[in-house]
Amino acid sequence: MKNLKAKYIYPFLTFFLVASMLFSCSSDDNEGSSGTLAIDSVSKAGAGELVPTTFGLPKNVYVIQGSGFTTVEKIYFNDVDTYFNPTLVTDKAIFVTIDESTPYANASNELKIVTKVGTVIYPFIIAPPAPTFGSYNPINAVAGDVITISGKYFLNPSVKIGDINATVISSSLTEIKVTVPAGVTQYKYVTVTNISGFATSTQAIGTAIYDDAPASFVENYLGPWDGSGYKVNTTEKVQGQNSIETTFTGYTGFKFPMFAAPVTTASYKALRVSFKSTKATGKFKVVLNGNFGAGKEVSFDNKWTSVVIPFSDLGGAPAEINEIVFQEFGNDNGDKIFIDDVGFILK
Repeated sequence: MKNLKAKYIYPFLTFFLVASMLFSCSSDDNEGSSGTLAIDSVSKAGAGELVPTTFGLPKNVYVIQGSGFTTVEKIYFNDVDTYFNPTLVTDKAIFVTIDESTPYANASNELKIVTKVGTVIYPFIIAPPAPTFGSYNPINAVAGDVITISGKYFLNPSVKIGDINATVISSSLTEIKVTVPAGVTQYKYVTVTNISGFATSTQAIGTAIYDDAPASFVENYLGPWDGSGYKVNTTEKVQGQNSIETTFTGYTGFKFPMFAAPVTTASYKALRVSFKSTKATGKFKVVLNGNFGAGKEVSFDNKWTSVVIPFSDLGGAPAEINEIVFQEFGNDNGDKIFIDDVGFILK
């Protein structure tokens, strides 16, 4: 029989010795049960007083307290046969690590202990990891809009935009749809919470320059200098439903013109953008307001690369931005490029 890994034993070995004195009767008692098979509580193992809990996290050690555990044969969390070390069992306490493969969704939410004399079942929830926030769309949403959030571990989620609760319309483990509540203003972040923790978006409401479509302040002649235009690609994307797909010749620039409605930089400190090439390497120079001498070169490859570029790397923050250019700088006889999640980062 394999031994419980040392990294799990050392943190609570001292505690177990104390617990043994508290929960055990005598060496003779351990030959049999000292009482009716029962689970009284489950607590996370650690220094200090045990605090009963109704849920547990995989890969963590828990103390099961009760009676009649001496002849334990099997322990199940959500019907997963969970390894336990018999040397960490007394008649009244069991130390066990919840297996990392234990399911947390569509599960029985039960702890089951099987002994030679019977079986006991105890309500116990296996919690998912804290949420992972991927992206949401549309970023330039307003009250009443429905936004779609992508990520992981969205089990029974709640959502806030800023400090205002949003109504969840539907959810799965990887996607949530919510309605933007009244009272939400620009520059608020989106936060998803589950039983284990929370995750917050890196993009704030109202900060997109391209968000499945150009923002309202971007003029309709955005695209390459050579006039070849671009198309929407619904397969290659970082956030939302699509990205910009365009073919570059050497040193061609792709422009986002905003001359009719320049954007003030008062609330912003940086640009964000994601690039992907169809070649092994690609390179752009990112330029504000035609200041090519102060442009920032950005390298990427045939996987999505997301970058944040401070205005300080682009010659400093002008009071207003009237044009953003991504200029091809690899000069390797042309390249097909995908561009997505173009926007601003708040101060």
